Amino acid sequence: MKIGFRKPSLKKRISSRTSLKRQIVHRRGLKMPKGTGWIRNPNKAVYNKVYNKTSFDIFKTLKKIFK
Repeated sequence: MKIGFRKPSLKKRISSRTSLKRQIVHRRGLKMPKGTGWIRNPNKAVYNKVYNKTSFDIFKTLKKIFK
């Protein structure tokens, strides 16, 4: 489990926004309502909850400093 700030990856950021799977899901309207990750995949939801509590994004931190 990662603790501390996340190392940004421009390649992953671009590929996640332009992937074919994402385009299909969003255009078809197949997104689940917010908060239903516990129903769909509980293990992944627990992991993501802990990961997001123990690590932070460097860009969000910089945004708060220079705001």
